[in-house]
Amino acid sequence: MATLDIDQIRDILPHRYPFLFVDKIVEMEDNRIVGIKNVTATEPYFLGHFPDYPVMPGVLITESMAQVAGILVLKDMENRKDKLVLLAAVDDARFRKPVRPGDQLRIEMVVISRKARVCKMRGIASVDGVIVAEATAMCVLQDKKPSL
Repeated sequence: MATLDIDQIRDILPHRYPFLFVDKIVEMEDNRIVGIKNVTATEPYFLGHFPDYPVMPGVLITESMAQVAGILVLKDMENRKDKLVLLAAVDDARFRKPVRPGDQLRIEMVVISRKARVCKMRGIASVDGVIVAEATAMCVLQDKKPSL
């Protein structure tokens, strides 16, 4: 099982602050990956969601899951700098418990099906062993510069 630090993640994903939601990869196999997102009180979205009781928005938990999935799709691709992994669909999303500052989000994504340009994965996000969210995500691989 491989692990990746933030520099290696930044080499794979095009995302940057404030929209990079993966801090490290702790497990990675051909069809399974586990990533960590450390949720800090300084996240910009907490200024408005919600100032008196900060909660990580469900759409950003979903985005974190998609970014972890994107790492698995792009990791071995030679020309990955020329590609984007775009979120095409989210199914069966459930948000079970609020994610708050100080939490460490553990995201596990498992491949359900994979074709040349499309990958479907099932994911679970947990904090301290408790499931806080789950979803099925479909990602599409696309060239960064569309051909004319």
